[in-house]
Amino acid sequence: MNGLTLIQIGESDRLARLLAFAIGDLRVRRAGAADTTQLAGARVIFAVHVDAFGAPAQLHTLLRALRSHPGCLSGCIGGVIVDADGELYSKASAQALVFAANSAGCLFPGKPLVEGTGSLYNQHIFAKTQRLSLEQAYFTRARQLCRRVAEFTPPKFAQPKLLMLHASSNPGSNTVWMGRQTLARLPEAISTREILLQNGTVQDCRGCSYEACRHFAEGGRCFYGGAVTEQVLPAVQQADAVLLLCPNYNDAVSANMTAFFNRLTNLAVVRELWDKYVWAVVVSGFSGSDLVARQVLGAMCLNKAAILPPRFCLLQTANDPGAAAGAENIAAKLDAFAKNIADTLLA
Repeated sequence: MNGLTLIQIGESDRLARLLAFAIGDLRVRRAGAADTTQLAGARVIFAVHVDAFGAPAQLHTLLRALRSHPGCLSGCIGGVIVDADGELYSKASAQALVFAANSAGCLFPGKPLVEGTGSLYNQHIFAKTQRLSLEQAYFTRARQLCRRVAEFTPPKFAQPKLLMLHASSNPGSNTVWMGRQTLARLPEAISTREILLQNGTVQDCRGCSYEACRHFAEGGRCFYGGAVTEQVLPAVQQADAVLLLCPNYNDAVSANMTAFFNRLTNLAVVRELWDKYVWAVVVSGFSGSDLVARQVLGAMCLNKAAILPPRFCLLQTANDPGAAAGAENIAAKLDAFAKNIADTLLA
């Protein structure tokens, strides 16, 4: 089993007890934000304490270090533990950290975040199913994460299948153009499929009970049916990787893509996406691509358990039709993005 590198930001009594339990007998070395340039190839646990007012200033120091050294975490595999005094700021801190670390080259296996809110109410489902106290559930999940990060081996495929999903029928879409340009650059060994999440055919999830959702999912169905159940979810299940095309709509993904995230629960209750990779292309007309990227990684990796490969997201600012095709260095960006996908997937 590989050893771990622990980067801890902030302190609390509960976090200290949790880390002692979670690490257990694993070999661990400690590093600070200033050591990020010496971490290539490491198995990294980021542990952050968030008080009632948010993350400490040291987290921003770490984020700046990661952003200013874009290759410093090449070959790293990471996990995140966030221990909070209250009910706010833990998820936002985690998303910012995962996005910065991923952009610096760190891979995250599915569900790489264990967070404890002040009340630990967010642990109540796991605690109930495992017959544990809230704190025992929290500590147990942190221990499981540390071992998963230490043991994780990214899957490779001889003939991988990649599914590209988008919700745009606009022939001038910059996002769709970039997605198709990416597919055109992939080796023939990677088979690809494109599905359009068309307006009016993607009904959002309305929140069935877990038992009802699982009942339908076990039969390969969803209560709401439609194109998602008949076409999209089976295609996701058959794919080894998903490429999401996400234009920026008011600093968020489109309504149909949000509905897709929500309806994925129907698949996740019987088979989470542990062995599937997720990539994204995010195009903003003005700014805010990082906000959309964080939403995608939050839904697909932190929640639905897809693997977040290094540098999972290609970001571009382009407003007018055709603007992406004329953007500076666009061919080199697309080449590098496609090469990243191929290098990650192919055995």
